[in-house]
Amino acid sequence: MMQPTPQFDPVVTTKSLIRSGKQGALATLMAGAGDPYCSLVNTATAADGSPLLLISGLAIHTKNILADPRVSLMIDERKAGDPLEGARVMIGGRAEKITDEAVLEPIRRRYLSRHPSAEAFVGFPDFAFFRIVVRDVHLVAGFGRIVTLEAAKVLTDVSGADEVLATEASAVAHMNEDHADATALYATKLLGAADGAWRITGLDPDGADLALGDATLRLPFPERVTSALALRKTLVALVAEARAKA
Repeated sequence: MMQPTPQFDPVVTTKSLIRSGKQGALATLMAGAGDPYCSLVNTATAADGSPLLLISGLAIHTKNILADPRVSLMIDERKAGDPLEGARVMIGGRAEKITDEAVLEPIRRRYLSRHPSAEAFVGFPDFAFFRIVVRDVHLVAGFGRIVTLEAAKVLTDVSGADEVLATEASAVAHMNEDHADATALYATKLLGAADGAWRITGLDPDGADLALGDATLRLPFPERVTSALALRKTLVALVAEARAKA
């Protein structure tokens, strides 16, 4: 397998692509015939980084999944110019419908934070959330930068981080309502993005997801956090780092 370099870390690149993706090409198998079928879907991620889909039972891809859950999802960085010069990931696994009400609440919140327009139909009876249980991820990030990674390498370990997951919603709301200036600094000074009303759409033990309109960013934390106090300290430290660069 390729070795990371100071300029390129395949694990970091893969995680960033999955976390910052908003749309992807979903490949399923036609029910009965088994022929390949590809469709465009909107995506978000669960706290552990598993891709999330909100799809209608009337759609062909949903019918295919219910007959055979094996799927592949491609997410690319939407690079300007020749798209083949940009990085992309092919996520292999199986799609499972989420029915546990305790799990659905944070899934719904995280998805709608990434896709606010879905609020208009999320409650329709034929729509349901699905999670892709990742088997492996194939990264193509340029010449000599092609590697397949096991799920454990690219998903976020949420064990022992119940406090972070439980306080995520309130922490996101607090940052967006009371510290929008800090979020803008994360985007502009730490991630090199254009200035604007950036907001946080999700927090997890490994980092924060940011959005501005259709643009999305992933802010990795310097180290894994498992408590609300550690999360707060990390966000404060990152603001200090951003202000120092300003």
